[in-house]
Amino acid sequence: MNDHHPENVVPLELHGVTKLFGNFRAVDDVSFSLPAGAIYGFLGPNGAGKTTTIRMILEIIKPTSGSISVLGHASALKVRQRIGYLPEEKGLYKKMKNWAVIAYFATLKGMNRKAAKQRAFELLERYGLKDFANQPTEALSKGMGQKVQMLASIAHDPEFVILDEPFSGLDPVNQQVMEDIIRDMAKRGRTVLFSTHVMQHAERLCDRILLLAKGRKIFDGTVGEAKQTIPRRVRVETEDDIAPLRELSGVVLVRQLETTNSVTVPTTAAHWELELRDHADPQAILQTCFARGIRLRSFNQSEPTLHEVFMRLVGPDAKEATFR
Repeated sequence: MNDHHPENVVPLELHGVTKLFGNFRAVDDVSFSLPAGAIYGFLGPNGAGKTTTIRMILEIIKPTSGSISVLGHASALKVRQRIGYLPEEKGLYKKMKNWAVIAYFATLKGMNRKAAKQRAFELLERYGLKDFANQPTEALSKGMGQKVQMLASIAHDPEFVILDEPFSGLDPVNQQVMEDIIRDMAKRGRTVLFSTHVMQHAERLCDRILLLAKGRKIFDGTVGEAKQTIPRRVRVETEDDIAPLRELSGVVLVRQLETTNSVTVPTTAAHWELELRDHADPQAILQTCFARGIRLRSFNQSEPTLHEVFMRLVGPDAKEATFR
């Protein structure tokens, strides 16, 4: 197991990275750095430049301009034994046994054969694939095969792991296992960068996210900071006049929501949504209601989802992205 962790080495830094294919800018002046031990979500619609950026990080292709540093080195090839990579195009050697595939990839990254075999069986057992260890990979379902490929990419216990669309094509059970594997790595101080266009995974897993659209960086920060880019909203239900709430300095917009009242008892209560200014305190609305005698049937303040943030920041292109 390689538990060496050079202190103060930034796993990844990009400065002004651009990639042209002819006149097409696949990646356009992207800069970011990735803190050690973080789970970092690389988000954007299909075609945003995520895979191209990952290929440049791994030096599969070279940037047209800009610089990339991986684990303190100008070339990922110099530190490839400390990196794990799951490509977007998944595929396994069909006739090889599952344990052998995992062990083989581990030996490619410098583990001796005995340790690699032991590690393969440990991983298969930990993530629910023990019974399939001696089966050929072609006997596996797509989701199971993807798990085996994931385990093969991390069998050598890399410090820095790059996963390109690791959730694509997985059913909910296998998605959960994939999330568990990522969390387990982070708990052990490893750094994980994964790309996805499915916001729910990023929302559950990530410390930080980078949002790309048309090859450009449009957001880089924590999930909490991303949610702050959307105005906060409060919903209230009352039969009383809400004029005093309209006068509050923190309230930007008030609109009445359509109600679907399935109760047979008639009600004159209306549902209102109030959009707040940045840093406005939703509790001020509650206090005003008490002070001015506005009787509330309900009061709801909920933060936006990452999906809503994505739709707002990316704009019309977000519609083309697929969500599950």
